[in-house]
Amino acid sequence: MPGGIQDIVILGGGTAGWLTAAVLAADHEAAAPGGVRITLVESPDVRTVGVGEGTWPTMRDTLRRTGVSETDFLRECDAAFKQGSKFVRWRDGRDEDSYYHPFVLPQGFLDANLVAGWLAHQDVPFGKLVSFQPHLCDAGKAPKQFSTPEWAAVANYAYHLDAGKLGEFMRRHCVGTLGVRHVPDHVVGIESHDNGDIAALRTREQGAIAGDLFIDCSGTRALLLGQHYGIGQVPLAHVLFNDRAIAAQVPYADPSAEIACQTISTAHGNGWIWDIGLQSRRGVGVVYSSAHTSDEAAADELHRHILATGGREQDIGALPKIAIQPGYRKTFWHRNCVAVGLSSGFMEPLEASSLVLVELAAGMISDQLPATREAMDIVATRFNEAFLYRFGRVVDFLKLHYVLSRRADTDYWRDNHRAESIPERLQEQLSLWRHQPPSRYDLPRVEEVFPSASYQYILYGMGFRPEPRPTARHADDVRRAEGHFQEAADLARRMLAALPGHREMLEHVRTRGMPRI
Repeated sequence: MPGGIQDIVILGGGTAGWLTAAVLAADHEAAAPGGVRITLVESPDVRTVGVGEGTWPTMRDTLRRTGVSETDFLRECDAAFKQGSKFVRWRDGRDEDSYYHPFVLPQGFLDANLVAGWLAHQDVPFGKLVSFQPHLCDAGKAPKQFSTPEWAAVANYAYHLDAGKLGEFMRRHCVGTLGVRHVPDHVVGIESHDNGDIAALRTREQGAIAGDLFIDCSGTRALLLGQHYGIGQVPLAHVLFNDRAIAAQVPYADPSAEIACQTISTAHGNGWIWDIGLQSRRGVGVVYSSAHTSDEAAADELHRHILATGGREQDIGALPKIAIQPGYRKTFWHRNCVAVGLSSGFMEPLEASSLVLVELAAGMISDQLPATREAMDIVATRFNEAFLYRFGRVVDFLKLHYVLSRRADTDYWRDNHRAESIPERLQEQLSLWRHQPPSRYDLPRVEEVFPSASYQYILYGMGFRPEPRPTARHADDVRRAEGHFQEAADLARRMLAALPGHREMLEHVRTRGMPRI
């Protein structure tokens, strides 16, 4: 076919590169005659960031789409189950201040105004009243039984994983099963067609590697979209202040200790700390604003958290610092080049937003893969519109956590409350939500990164109190909500009795595997 898209070249490995390669290769039969040809080029000397250890439930469908075994994935990536996030000291900074953002929808979410009913139970956290899942997390229960097949769930779940091991796992699958060509080499130049399209990547050892579509997964360097094409970023430092992170890997002091089935995010005076349980260790890190605190003070904050949560002094090694430049590209797909992962943008690792954007990008590129160069411009326009919207909604959702906090103990929290730091669309939504809960009308896209239920969990978990409407509505009938609260409580009791412990389930997977269907 003249102008047909047959050769795809991906620059960069890591999670973004290999996950994108796997989705494309599986969907477009790269291992079969007549399928697309996929080449992934990565420098053998460039290390990946490797700290994106939390995921969104979409990762289950993404991995299943590539044809891997969930048992193999859990075993080889040191992975554990994730059923949501627990936020500690975000509301007012007290030790007892905590709430959940679980992954299951509230019971009866589309049938009644649960918020109206919750207002009569304000001594009970919203998430624990409307959902059974926070109770499973508190009890350390797994989201599935021994007999539950791969990818299936009793309670909706995502994963905690070792990002470096995930990249290696997907590389083996891509090269060994899916027919992806791997070129470990340095790119020393870029060759262009007369029309400005990229023609080939010039490598040190393998020479020119030609392609019809180039996917930039080169991380924050953005060698193709950023450096070659000069596509700049939409800066976000005035909205999301966190621009630094320090990460640590902490072994379990007691190898038999239960593994947390949720990401634990603990706010501090100038940012927050993530705490993620894997099978063999915890991934712990501090995110902070360099305009409000020093690297040394942030490292001390992390050090104190590790010791306070069972870590041992001798297990705390070097604490590498990671620079964050909050923002995203003004354009994600330019000519025959599209950016995925950190090359497209990055905000902060709250709510696993980085990896889910990789998944959505890989999925849309694969689903909409143009047959010809002529059709590529149409797909690029749609892709750019979709991801400008998605990045914007991620910014809104992340900022919501800070805006709703009642903390005012430092300049960091006070500055987060300033109106000029709050996106206009989020301000509008908060005005609407004074009298009605977040709904599908506020977030109308088919593939919203965070659905309206997620906004409700954060809004009311943070203690937001809606104001009464001047007139009554049938949907606000408290009796309807009460029935769903009872359903959630009944489900919690049954599941607590029937589900194994999280570590017990992971050990079963390690030794015996899960049924396959």
